[in-house]
Amino acid sequence: MKPRIQPTSEEITFLPDEIIVSKTDLKGRITYANSTFSRICGYSRAELMNAPHSIIRHPDMPRCVFKLLWDQLAEEREVFAYVKNMARTGAFYWVFAHVTPSFGSDGKVTGYHSSRRVPDRRIVREVIEPLYGELLRTEAAHASPKDGLVASFAQLMNIVKSKAASYDELIFSL
Repeated sequence: MKPRIQPTSEEITFLPDEIIVSKTDLKGRITYANSTFSRICGYSRAELMNAPHSIIRHPDMPRCVFKLLWDQLAEEREVFAYVKNMARTGAFYWVFAHVTPSFGSDGKVTGYHSSRRVPDRRIVREVIEPLYGELLRTEAAHASPKDGLVASFAQLMNIVKSKAASYDELIFSL
């Protein structure tokens, strides 16, 4: 069993011209990781192969954001999202992720491709961190994780509807 990593307050940054790239199979297991991804998250490329992409999931990320991501991918739609990831050391790093389905020659989804860039720090600080904090509080206010996810997802969808026609429109309006 993998030891649990404790989050720290240390932030890892990367350069605006760097792109973190990974690919996964249909179950979210990593099948490709570029050297930038490996360097920033602190795992070797060999360690990342076949690991669940959630190996870098930071506990500050609301589960409802991942539900939204997986729901859109299930509809064979791309998704953009601000994500707080956690490195092997417990340090965190923010990304602006673009995740797309990958298609085989038969037209069926074979996996997923994610390119992550440096996010706009102002948007992270002024919009995303407060929003994610609010969603996490909603998740934590429920006795069961399932009920918390349902409530936070409904909250996220209500926020989207109050500000934009779709989640993607909201993200690009920030």
